[in-house]
Formats: sequence, structure tokens, C-alpha cells
Amino acid sequence: MKNTALTEKHISLGAKMVPFAGYNMPVQYEGINAEHAVVRNSVGVFDVSHMGEFILKGENALDLIQRVTSNDASKLYDGKVQYSCLPNEDGGIVDDLLVYRIDEKTYMLVVNASNIDKDWNWIQKFNDKGVETHNISDKTSLLAIQGPKAAEALQGLTDVDLASMEYYNFVKGTFAGVDNVVISATGYTGAGGFEIYFDNEHAEKIWNAIFEAGEPFNIKPIGLGARDTLRLEMGFCLYGNDIDDTTSPIEAGLGWITKFTKKFTNSDALLAQKEAGITRKLIGFEMIDRGIPRHDYEIVDAEGNVIGKVTSGTQAPSLQKAIGMGYISKGMDKEGTEIFINIRNNKIKAKVVKFPFYK
Repeated sequence: MKNTALTEKHISLGAKMVPFAGYNMPVQYEGINAEHAVVRNSVGVFDVSHMGEFILKGENALDLIQRVTSNDASKLYDGKVQYSCLPNEDGGIVDDLLVYRIDEKTYMLVVNASNIDKDWNWIQKFNDKGVETHNISDKTSLLAIQGPKAAEALQGLTDVDLASMEYYNFVKGTFAGVDNVVISATGYTGAGGFEIYFDNEHAEKIWNAIFEAGEPFNIKPIGLGARDTLRLEMGFCLYGNDIDDTTSPIEAGLGWITKFTKKFTNSDALLAQKEAGITRKLIGFEMIDRGIPRHDYEIVDAEGNVIGKVTSGTQAPSLQKAIGMGYISKGMDKEGTEIFINIRNNKIKAKVVKFPFYK
């Protein structure tokens, strides 16, 4: 089990630690619902240093990214971030990721913790034009400071004007007295805020500075449990649950990051799928009757015929109702359609709703 540079800090704060993607990670401190509310209403801090970071450099860095990712990275400019995915050769997804353009010949890719080695090997398979690549995952820390008060809480730590930073943009600057920190207006919560990347050696200094600066805003450490409920309320996909090697980006509602203006891995087959029409689609649903949908529960129609499968589900703290995501047969995916979730052999009523759940 790997530790982050802040593992001991989490233990000292009384976090409940769990194994996650090969790391010893805090799942909660004072409770998922309380932590969820902190992020929605004020500001909280997640240690997400388990995520992977790759640097791609050289004349052909963009060319390589264009060939392995589904989105059009040629649209990026210095300081711009893009959400994308790595399609496989069988119609599924190797991983979803963020692409950061540092300059014309330098990019940072941010990948899921459980897929670091898999993604690295996948990208290397296509690196036939000498792109310089560095896997900096083990020496990079990443904190997500999320919530409506994040900019105000952090502003005293940097001369970067945080309030004016646009979503999915980033700068490299000084933060908490540390140089060369990537300050990114991104996040996985839908609550606004920032993600900051820096070398492990600065982790404790930066963590302590953030909590000191955030004290007037009642800043709190937040575990991975609330990260999951927050992302689910927004309808954000989680790799391994809602997308994986068997789900296509078209089925997953990720057509908006699948650009057929260029050739990329399996693009011809994905274009054919888009043109022919998909047979199943990732939808959101909310429970009408009492019951919490869980990963892999069957979705059935009124007659009990299986029409799909739940990929994620929870009791949503901000909504006070149970919600879920899942793949469902095309034709049953219209908003308002009544469906049922098979919970312990009982058909529990639900209805299809539009993303995001939390508006």
C-alpha cells in the first residue's frame, strides 16, 4: 500500500483510512454527510495525491496526444485544461483524464490512480515519434480545495487573482511561499474551487498554510466518501463504475469530448456507432420509492424484464433523496420514464432524470 505525503497528517486528524487504488486514503473524518455539506456551502480540502501525472514534451507531444485522446487538444492554449478520454481498440475507454497545455511543446496529463501503469503503458505503445515522457505521479502531491468560499479562503496565499480565473484554466505561480505550483480552476465536485499540484516535499507546508488561511471560513479536511457523493450529484462519471474498458464514450454521454475532426484510436468504429445509433445509454435516475440503488443492481421495466444495470448510486445529501446512474436500453432513456431497481428481489420504483441531479 502506498502512502501520500500527507497520510500521517490524515491519521493524526482522526481520519478513517481505507485502501483505495493501492493507496492508504482518508474516506471520512467526521462523516460523509457533514463533509459533503461543508464543500457545497463553504470550503473543504481533499488530498487526491493518489492521482497520476505524466509530462509529455517535444515537437510531437501534441501529435501523440491527438492520436491517443478523443477530444481535440489542438484547441488548447497555454494555461488551458481539457477533459478527454483514452479510447481503446475495442470500443471502450482505457481511462478518462485531464490534458493541461503548459506550452506549445509541453503537456501534463492527469489520470486516475487505479490506471497509472495501464495508461502509461497504453500511451507508450503509440509513442513512435520520440516524445519525451515523464511519469511524475510518485513525486507529485495534489490537493483539491473545493467549495464556494475557496477563492476567498486561498487568496491570501498567492498573488494570482483567483476570483477572476476561468473554469478549466490554470496558472503556474507562487502559492504559500512555494514556487512552481500549478493552480488549476478545476474539480470533481460541482461546487467550484481549485486543484493545486506541487512537489511532495512541500505538502505539509502547503496543507498547514491552507488550513490557517481557511480558518475564518471554517475550512475542513474532506474524505473520498464525500468526493463520491458530490461527483454523483453532478452526474460526473467515475472510472471503474460508470465508464470502463467495455463502455464507449458515445454510450456514456461523452460525445462532447469525442471529436471526429481528427483520427484517434478506434475513431472510425466510434463514428460508425454514433451514426448507426447506440443500443444503450448512461442515464440518471432518482428513486420514487424508498431504497438505495447500488453498483450492479439490475434495472427492470414494469414487467420485470432486465433493461439495464446500475453503475453508481447513493443517498444524495444535498437532495435528501436516493439517486443513481446506469446503462439502460435505448428507448427507455427518456426523461420522466418510470423504471424499477431490483433491490433484494423487490422492484423499487424510480424515474429517469436529466443530469446534473443537483442544480
